[in-house]
Amino acid sequence: MSMSEATPLLPVMPAQVPQVPAAGFNRFTRWLGRSVLRLGGWRVVGEIPPVGRLVVIAAPHSSNWDGIWGMAAKLALGVDIRVLGKAQLFWWPLSIVLRRLGVIPVDRSNPHGIVEQAIDLVRGSERMWFVVAPEGTRKAVKEWKRGFWKIAHGAQVPVLMAYFHYPERIIGFGPLFHTTGDMEADMAAVRAWYRPWMGRNRGTT
Repeated sequence: MSMSEATPLLPVMPAQVPQVPAAGFNRFTRWLGRSVLRLGGWRVVGEIPPVGRLVVIAAPHSSNWDGIWGMAAKLALGVDIRVLGKAQLFWWPLSIVLRRLGVIPVDRSNPHGIVEQAIDLVRGSERMWFVVAPEGTRKAVKEWKRGFWKIAHGAQVPVLMAYFHYPERIIGFGPLFHTTGDMEADMAAVRAWYRPWMGRNRGTT
């Protein structure tokens, strides 16, 4: 694919959806993200939901390459996503880069707990797309971590299911999932939805 060809992205860009938190990226960073996707042969599909506050999960996560393609999509789309990082990482000048990338320092020693801190962050924000890795590792796991469910349910926001599908080089946005209060049933339903998608080294089983 030549550099002159347009990278297929979503039909409706986040900038056209007022409720979506938009990052302060300039034209160069948007171009950079598109260029990385184009060179890798990736495209972004799905719909941007008109929701200001939600929890985003992405799977399968089976390779360090997921972070590269995911960051390229973030830059290309201009979405402001947030993720928690250890407070110890926020030393100058690394803290400047981390904050720019949407990383929020979390105090692991806080007795309030990480999940509770995340719930407070989402609840207290007018617009926030909070990202959680449900698998928690690149290796295949029998059970997903339940943190994303607890945050979404506690903050009373939906879950946006995003996925990597390496056979067709797709980064996709699926439907919104609303927690029901039955955590085990909800976790099973989410896992079932992810079964068709294949990561670089494995699926979600």
